[in-house]
Formats: sequence, structure tokens, C-alpha cells
Amino acid sequence: MAGSLHLATFANPAAPAQAELMIDEEFNVALLEKHGFLSKRESIDCLTVDCPPDRLKELVLSLRDEDGFDMLVDLSGIDHGEDEEPRFSSVSHFYSLVRRGYLRVHVACPDNEKPVIPSISETFPAANWHEREAYDMFGVEFSGHPDLRRILMWDDYPYFPLRKEFPLAGIDTPLPADDVAEVTKASVEPAPMMGGPFVSAGEGPMSDSEPRALDESWTEESEKPQ
Repeated sequence: MAGSLHLATFANPAAPAQAELMIDEEFNVALLEKHGFLSKRESIDCLTVDCPPDRLKELVLSLRDEDGFDMLVDLSGIDHGEDEEPRFSSVSHFYSLVRRGYLRVHVACPDNEKPVIPSISETFPAANWHEREAYDMFGVEFSGHPDLRRILMWDDYPYFPLRKEFPLAGIDTPLPADDVAEVTKASVEPAPMMGGPFVSAGEGPMSDSEPRALDESWTEESEKPQ
């Protein structure tokens, strides 16, 4: 195929048990030369690149059909902070079964007020729920997504819980419907800052503040049985 990287030319001889995250440098150089719109980022493990949003669909199609990256491992959103420019971005990890290595693709949202990134779910269907979660938690929209709606919180939930300004303890929020609250006798309340499910106490053994397992026969003071 024209423009493709011939994987056999750069075959990695490492056995699966010896394979590392990083693909051989020769292949990495060829990949960057082929996709001239990419820029390399500093990374201690695998090749990491910045991709302009308007070239993302083109890139992932080529990664799948020509460059040997046949698996989307994960996709997540990032909030770099309210004072950062750009504030929001997305990171995807692709894996090549042939090359036994990873590629990390970083895409920055050009608009901090309305962060939008093209969806890659058409090329990699596994991105569907990952993109929904990133939208749900960070408010990053994925244009072209077939069903972009919240996946963890209810549709009318007014916050994006993984944004930097969202308090660690959470926000007291009414349940989505009065009849649900009436039947369940439940409410959504902030987690306690000390001893909650995500925050451990600053003093004493962690077992005093973290959720307990059913088997409480061991603690930090007595070694867990093998």
C-alpha cells in the first residue's frame, strides 16, 4: 500500500517475554517522517507524539490500516489546570501486536471554554466508552461520536468530577429524580475528607481509615498470609 510502513523491514526480533514498551528507534523515525504533522514529546517509555486535532482521524486510520497498530489500549482526558494553555487534552495508547510495542498520541483541545476533539470511535470502536467517560468526567466533547452521553453520572449532573476545580470531597448534589430519592431513601453526599473511600487519614494505620475487606485477619502490623 502506498505510503505504508513495511513492518517486515523493521521486524523486532525480541521474544515476547523480552519485549519492551518501546518500539525500535528505526521504526519510530520512519513513523515520524511519514506523518510529518506529528511532533515528538519527551517520554521515558514509549514513543509519544503530539497530533493536531484536525489530523487525528487521518492518523488513526493510517495507524490501523498501514502502520500495524491494531489495538487501542485506552483513551483518557486530561485537565492540565485552569491557568494552563491549552487546558484540556486527550491521550490515547495504541499497541502493535506485530511490533510488540506502544505508541502514545496526545491531542490538545484548542478551546479551553468548549474543549472538542474528533472522535476516533469509527476507526477504533473500543474508543466509544472511553470517549464517553472522558466527556463525563472532564467535559471534553468528541465530535462525530455516535452516542456522546454521560456513562457514569446521570445526564443532568451539573459538574465534571475530574476537573481540577472539582473539590476532592465532592459536592452535595440532589439525586436525579425525587421519586428515586423517595424510594431509595438515599442521597448523594460529599465524601469525608478523612477516612473516606478515596482519602486516607494522616495518622495511624491505614486500615483504620480505608474500606475494609471481608477478611480482616491481617493488618499492616501483622503480615498478610500467603
